[in-house]
Amino acid sequence: MKTHSDTYQQEGQLSWEAAGPGVQRQVMGYDSRLMQVKVKFERGAKGLAHAHRHSQATYVASGKFEVTIGGASRILEAGDGYYVSPEEVHGCVCLESGILIDTFSPYREDFLHE
Repeated sequence: MKTHSDTYQQEGQLSWEAAGPGVQRQVMGYDSRLMQVKVKFERGAKGLAHAHRHSQATYVASGKFEVTIGGASRILEAGDGYYVSPEEVHGCVCLESGILIDTFSPYREDFLHE
């Protein structure tokens, strides 16, 4: 398995993969300590509640989302962001179609394919 991305990522050369109904993800730059992932949501799509061992910081690039972290919810829109501690339960509902930019540390090996 590849342990780091190419130096540059050009959107038109990267594939999108299904990440749930109405949700697609595109893995951007990464190495074993860090990963950036673009996640595209259709209106009404859900990022189901889940937890993982990674620290996560997310930037709302476009759209509007109801984000729930540790049982507390907020409405976030373009320009906002959030942080999720390791093993904290979190999820979202897309209120207006948009894109989230997720950053993980360490990288999400489960997002990579050989």
